[in-house]
Amino acid sequence: MANKIHKAVFPAAGLGTRFLPATKASPKEMLPLVDKPLIQYSVEEAVASGVDSVLIITGRDKSAIENHFDISFELEHLLKQKGKTEMFEQVRAISEIAKVSYTRQKEALGLGHAILQARDFVGNEPFAALLADDIVDSEVPALRQMIDIYEKYDAPVIATMQVEGEAISRFGVIDADEVEPGVYKIKDMVEKPAFADAPSDLAIIGRYIFTPDIFEAIDATEPGAGGEIQITDAMRILMRERPFYAVKLDGVRHDAGDKLGFLIATVEYALKRGDLGREFREYLRTLQLD
Repeated sequence: MANKIHKAVFPAAGLGTRFLPATKASPKEMLPLVDKPLIQYSVEEAVASGVDSVLIITGRDKSAIENHFDISFELEHLLKQKGKTEMFEQVRAISEIAKVSYTRQKEALGLGHAILQARDFVGNEPFAALLADDIVDSEVPALRQMIDIYEKYDAPVIATMQVEGEAISRFGVIDADEVEPGVYKIKDMVEKPAFADAPSDLAIIGRYIFTPDIFEAIDATEPGAGGEIQITDAMRILMRERPFYAVKLDGVRHDAGDKLGFLIATVEYALKRGDLGREFREYLRTLQLD
């Protein structure tokens, strides 16, 4: 029987260059999607999926993330004093969401290198890894969908989505056999192939469930372009030893690390809000769009 997943790792040490100048002094993970930072959506997804212990891998100039998940005594005192009980409870709930730890990735040397920083935190347990700028809007939390497959097959699981046309060349892509509807046993994976060379239309997105032997595979991974250690290369090494599975997620994935994707996600999430949706929809109808 597969061991339970109760730890999750959030690589958050990247420089966020796609969002400069906004990310010059502020972490991209703290960009607000309506009124909540990106990383909070992903942490909430993990907790809703059964995770109770979180490691956020940070870098320089990322203290805002730590502050966000910490208690804010002054703010809470002020809200209490002014009788804003609902706001106080909302703020306090953030600091109580899970047991949150931090470690630093001193150099941004790729996603594989970032995940390697979690070795001591993970120990000899399976764990999840989530990228905060991949936001998945789904009825069943995306990570929960993956955990169900991990528990069934007792093997690492990655999340995928269908991408049509030339856009597939922006992703890692799997070559796989479907073993049940929406679930695939992976034969190989290719990082950012040309459209003509893509083995399928299933792209890897920022949700992973790993067994602890991924760390040995990362150790054995040679640095690629820019000296970065790619997690795709490490997974291919580990696939020689154990099966890997992929899940086509039931939901809508937003690339909130991309400016257009972030704007689309903001509109979609704002329209779903009970306190904003109706008025925002009415405003959008007034726009004179060509």
